Amino acid sequence: MTKQEFKKLTGSKIVVLDGATGSNLRAAGMPVGISSEEWVLEHPKVLQELQRAYVDAGSDIVYAPTFASNRISMMNFNMESRIQELNTRLVKISKDAVAGRALVAGDMTTTGKLMEPQGDMTYDALYQAYREQAKALVDAGVDLIGAETMLGVDETVVALDAVQSVCDLPMMCSLSLESDGTAMYGGNAVEAVLTLQEMGAAAVGLNCSVGPDQLESVIASMKAVANIPIIAKPNAGMPVMDDQGMAHYNMNADEFARHMMKLVDAGAGIIGGCCGTTPEYIKKTVELLTKRCGR
Repeated sequence: MTKQEFKKLTGSKIVVLDGATGSNLRAAGMPVGISSEEWVLEHPKVLQELQRAYVDAGSDIVYAPTFASNRISMMNFNMESRIQELNTRLVKISKDAVAGRALVAGDMTTTGKLMEPQGDMTYDALYQAYREQAKALVDAGVDLIGAETMLGVDETVVALDAVQSVCDLPMMCSLSLESDGTAMYGGNAVEAVLTLQEMGAAAVGLNCSVGPDQLESVIASMKAVANIPIIAKPNAGMPVMDDQGMAHYNMNADEFARHMMKLVDAGAGIIGGCCGTTPEYIKKTVELLTKRCGR
């Protein structure tokens, strides 16, 4: 997909992403504390059924389960030598699942490590890790790339630099922001838009952290300075942990969909769901979107 094609798509309608992956894999039996990427390789049908359900619900784009498939994160599981293999196989699982009915975005995320001078992570080490993953994603045939759940503007800049060094695919960038628009590792919603759109991001926004009911002002502030689409991919409200360590979210699909329409009114042009959402959440959101604008 070219950047021009992405611009045409997002200019023609509200684009719908998928919903959560991780929380649904947990519900399907994935244990805590393991590599979700390796678990998907061992249980591909679980992921494929989920992604087909998202497409059936109306998702235009699904994220390949390559979330943490970078060298730095995979060191936690002694899998840092398998970056090409992981990204190649995981992208194929998603492409086979959607069978051309939706676009497949290569998924990248934070390593969770603070960059210098706040932490020990250097620009070069992070850049090389992201570049290696980006090249593997491009070789695997993704339609576009998304960096999501990023914890700071600086690390998102590095990811965007790395991706643009190996390809010209559109890149969506979303940070995990608090309800006041701040990012855990530095920067804020407005700074993210101004910086990343100047660098060439195809879309900028937020995902994870909180529910859509807390994000109208954040989305509006991003839209006010944006000349590219704004992404809203929030959680299904706030989580409550049970005795088994499972998170239960306090917002049902109908309520989520209603609040997502408020985010569309505030300026979101690309929408989806994060932790706690399921295909039902996407379906309800698309139903309201269709009533509103004949999608």
